[in-house]
Amino acid sequence: MHVQLRVPAALREGGGGHSVLSFDLDDGSTVDDLLDAIASGYPALERRIRDEQGVLRPHVNIFVGEENIRSQSGAGTVLRTGSEVSILPAISGGFDR
Repeated sequence: MHVQLRVPAALREGGGGHSVLSFDLDDGSTVDDLLDAIASGYPALERRIRDEQGVLRPHVNIFVGEENIRSQSGAGTVLRTGSEVSILPAISGGFDR
């Protein structure tokens, strides 16, 4: 099945400068399988998404369509052909008066 990953500007360097990456995965694959595919082709990007134990970093949110995987089955969320997956790192900071 074909899945597209949208990469935010802050992480594009690890994704070869691409804003969208395409992956062909087996039917029934999960977000964790997608992350493994990212690790194979774009290890610098994957290290920004998962920690050394392979766990999703707490400041990174992944959406499948419009749904945050944290409110679904986490990294076990099943993907479907044509799924659009987005990575949204938390942004902090701002104006200090």
